[in-house]
Amino acid sequence: MTRFKFWNPQTRARSVKFVPLPVLVLLAAGLTAQVAWHAARPAPTANAIDLPVPPSIDALRLSSLGDPIVMAKLLMLWLQAHDNQPGVSIPFRNLDYTRVAQWLERILELDPRGQYPLLAASRVYASVQDLEKKRFILDFVYRRFFEDPDRRWPWLAHAAIVAKHRFQDLPLALEYARAVSEHATGPGVPNWARDMSVVILEEMGELEAATVMAGYLLSSGRVTAEHEKRFLLEKLEELKRRQAGSAP
Repeated sequence: MTRFKFWNPQTRARSVKFVPLPVLVLLAAGLTAQVAWHAARPAPTANAIDLPVPPSIDALRLSSLGDPIVMAKLLMLWLQAHDNQPGVSIPFRNLDYTRVAQWLERILELDPRGQYPLLAASRVYASVQDLEKKRFILDFVYRRFFEDPDRRWPWLAHAAIVAKHRFQDLPLALEYARAVSEHATGPGVPNWARDMSVVILEEMGELEAATVMAGYLLSSGRVTAEHEKRFLLEKLEELKRRQAGSAP
């Protein structure tokens, strides 16, 4: 009968001198090659992933399982986290703003009453130093404002302030401010937002146009607060005096 020999932990290991020389040479060569290979490898780098094209609104609504508002909030969180990927931080100026606007548009379509996409556009993505991208994203805010002026006026009013103070572009600021004055007619729109176009026109030296805008606001029936009426009436008097003083 064949007997099996079990390993005895007390048995002494055989000395390395019993290993054939060719085997030792191969082991040494393999170890040297592995060390050299690891040393020659470049340091691992993290590669930024570009924003993909957003799915269609129908596909997103189907994926939302009947709760598009939750889907909109999740997508907004995902979009804002995109600039911080594992091992890499992407400056906003390096983002594809066309894709950013497409994702913001999809999120607004999922949740039209949501305010965060336009807040992010006007205050976060518009904070870049790249003027072309800044103008692009503010124009996105302007276009989407008309879908719900009484709810979206804060972001266009902020866009007007950015255009006035950061771009030094009074005509663009006036375009945004005038849209707020003429289209945001709800009771929740504050005086300063409605009156911004009058102030910008005055700064531009367009005294006649500023007079017309102030008169329009007074006659529209939307100005009910007494202090705002006083402001506009005083502004009208001031504008008329300045026009009379500048007349030949």
